[in-house]
Amino acid sequence: MPWPVYLAFKQLFPSGRWLSVFAVLSIIGVALGVAVLVLTRSIMGGFGHQIERMIIDTQGEIQVRTQAPIGGAKAAAVEKVLAASPAVEAFAPYANGVVMLEYGNRPAFPSIEGFNYDQMKKVVPIGRYLVSGSIDDLDDDSVILSSILANSLGAGVGDTVDLYSPLMLARLKGNDIMLPRSVRVAGIFQIGHQQLDSSTVLCSLRLMQDLYGLDRMVQGYDVRLRPGRNIEEAAIQLNGVLPDGTRALTWLESNAEFQAVLGFERGMITFLVGFIVVVAAFAITIALLMSVVRKTREIGLLSAMGGSRRGVAACFCLQGFIIGVAGSGLGLGGALLALAYRNELINLLNRLTMGREVFERFYQFSTLPAYTRPVEVVAILAFAIVASTLAGLIPAARAASLRPVDALRSE
Repeated sequence: MPWPVYLAFKQLFPSGRWLSVFAVLSIIGVALGVAVLVLTRSIMGGFGHQIERMIIDTQGEIQVRTQAPIGGAKAAAVEKVLAASPAVEAFAPYANGVVMLEYGNRPAFPSIEGFNYDQMKKVVPIGRYLVSGSIDDLDDDSVILSSILANSLGAGVGDTVDLYSPLMLARLKGNDIMLPRSVRVAGIFQIGHQQLDSSTVLCSLRLMQDLYGLDRMVQGYDVRLRPGRNIEEAAIQLNGVLPDGTRALTWLESNAEFQAVLGFERGMITFLVGFIVVVAAFAITIALLMSVVRKTREIGLLSAMGGSRRGVAACFCLQGFIIGVAGSGLGLGGALLALAYRNELINLLNRLTMGREVFERFYQFSTLPAYTRPVEVVAILAFAIVASTLAGLIPAARAASLRPVDALRSE
């Protein structure tokens, strides 16, 4: 074993002791920085991954949107393009908007989306999210309510609710009398996201067309791609052949503002939390500088015995590297353990502080998601190890600059 490596280990792991106090504190500092970085990136990645899954499960990978409702020949042209595309596995027309829903004199103003279930089930797995009722019971005189919306209204499967559309309100201004559309609740669904579960109504495409006076027109198409197809390339290919007035948008483009905010928050949190590793690196630098001061005579003796300046410098850089590796491994293990029991920890904190209901209302998730990308973990570990190694450069340079005669004279 090269003598710089031996001395580096000897100073970190002195004879008769497992670890020096300096090594313990330095490793803990690096471990805390790595653990917090991995936890924050995983939790923020979990939110992003959860939202991505929800968006794709409710909209498909691509949405073809129109500037105005389309029907007849133009709708047929769009469907012909989608059917001919090798990247498209299935597509389904939709129409959406906002309605006023009333049950038992309790009003709500949810968003509403109408679709043809025979087509939509090939694109969006709606039945997977039903908690009561059956998707087979959905017809032109029934709706499916989101879970929180149903609970707030007190409506259940089989109950009758009234729908008021903007078309009805517009006709009221012309002194036309229009009664609300009474429909039956065929089912209740729960996506797992507060916003979607609190204000969404699903219905048949025919019912939606009647409510908005669309006749046989639609407002767009949800598109499911074949497995392995690149979403951006498929959207570009479709935009090259779609008729004027229609555009294919990826799920990222359809939710660009929200994704931009989420990405900014993820980047800022990582930037701020990264200072923990930087502070730990400064602590390593200070501790190694103190070690150089305490061991000045020993360093002079090494140089007098033939030790090169490069070897002396390597001894202190290696100490930083060893601390970085040990701290990174410990921090990664702690982060993975915390992620494995994250929901239990959150439930405990909820009971001690704000409560589960407040967590769900403000953070819009019933459980804390996590999604760990291996490339991000590797980047965090590399950052911690490099920072720790660089922390030994100043002490290493100081030790290497000592002249043997001056070092031996040191008291």
